[in-house]
Amino acid sequence: MRPIDSLTAGDARGVKFVLFDIDDTITEDGRLLKESYDAIWSLERSGIAAIPVTGRPAGWCDLIARQWPVGGVIGENGAFAFYMDGDRLESLFHGSAPDPEAVRVRLSSLGRDALESFPGLRLAKDQPYRIFDVALDFAEEEPRYGLDFAVRVKAFCEARGAVAKVSSIHVNAWFGAYDKLSMAELFLTKRFDYDPSIDRAAVMYFGDSPNDEPMFGHFPLSCGVANVGQYSALLTRPPKFVTKRPFGYGFAEGVDVLLRLRENR
Repeated sequence: MRPIDSLTAGDARGVKFVLFDIDDTITEDGRLLKESYDAIWSLERSGIAAIPVTGRPAGWCDLIARQWPVGGVIGENGAFAFYMDGDRLESLFHGSAPDPEAVRVRLSSLGRDALESFPGLRLAKDQPYRIFDVALDFAEEEPRYGLDFAVRVKAFCEARGAVAKVSSIHVNAWFGAYDKLSMAELFLTKRFDYDPSIDRAAVMYFGDSPNDEPMFGHFPLSCGVANVGQYSALLTRPPKFVTKRPFGYGFAEGVDVLLRLRENR
């Protein structure tokens, strides 16, 4: 991982989209930071589409698409995208996302089995607002458990046929062949005429945890906020760049570097 200060002006001027995770990438201790929200507004004013790509639920994403200065939001680790078209909320669902009603019983069973098998594990408080996955909280609220615990929960879910990813706070598990990357490219293509074969350098991605790895590995301008370092043992494809500061402070730092280079400041 190279320091974000080594980003070049040539790279920066080609960026049309800034995609970013939410939890522990633009937040700290679960709260959205002023610095990171100001950075999103700065991107919007600069004509760059800011697009959160998150494991958070559909209920959160509805609000984000409506009220944040973003070009859209990708939720539940790639199951869907919500975006505003004028004053109308629109949605785009991944072709591999299952029918919500058909998968509901299977998800409930998986969550119940995981809670029984890992004392202390609990459903995320935002679970009622989810459509396609089950979110198992290991570090959002007390008591907090370590990464070894989360990795064992992930393996448990995978052994039962689910796709599972570890974020900084949850193990998310779902049934369907989608992820953050495939949905991001689908959304950019449908909404912004993005061409996945030639436009990778038009995207800069910010993240902090293992569930960002598909994005880190794919986009040449991927950047981890400093707290990504705690997951180095779990990342086979780390981000290309890293900020000096953690959490949303690091996101704001990276956006500032990007915009300064574009404006030759």
